[in-house]
Amino acid sequence: MSNLVFYTNPMSRGRIARWMLEEVGQPYETVLLDYGTTMKGADYLAINPMGKVPAIRHNDIVVTETAAICAYLADAFPEAGLAPPTDARGDYYRWLFYAAGPVEAAVTNKALEVSFPAEKKAFVGYGSFDEVIATLEYAVSRAPYIAGERFSAADVYVGSQIGWGMMFGSIEKRPAFVDYVGRLHARPAYARAQEADNEAMPKQPEEA
Repeated sequence: MSNLVFYTNPMSRGRIARWMLEEVGQPYETVLLDYGTTMKGADYLAINPMGKVPAIRHNDIVVTETAAICAYLADAFPEAGLAPPTDARGDYYRWLFYAAGPVEAAVTNKALEVSFPAEKKAFVGYGSFDEVIATLEYAVSRAPYIAGERFSAADVYVGSQIGWGMMFGSIEKRPAFVDYVGRLHARPAYARAQEADNEAMPKQPEEA
């Protein structure tokens, strides 16, 4: 068995982790799991008690949560150059976890039509959906990449959140978002990841 194992389903956030693995460029083994069966089986629950994907196992280390997987892989394989130097990681950490926290929560709540009375706004960590998206637009408008002039693991996560949001209509297709995601999707590693996940999609039965 490989010392780097990737647990996923192609119809999940595992696509983000797959892209990050392709950016890292190290060999890895893929374990495809099915919702409701192997994903909830004892073998996988020993990896992630939540019974959710993605997860990775690197030697004896298990990492779940997609943003954490991106950050871990960047540090575990520094030769890939996917994290800024430790003394220049302010924007890298800031926007990686902004996307994993406020953006994820705001977009999910909007999709589920969750609303809050104005007097309860202070209890909502992200404030409002409009404020979150305006801040996200600011983040991607300052430089070619989220942490400056160089692509990083944070772009994998932030770019995926924006790309999916625009695809499903939960994030407006603002020019800054379209330009940013376009740069990211032009990367060879993204194309390889998409090809691998599309190949792993369940095959539709042929019509008689």
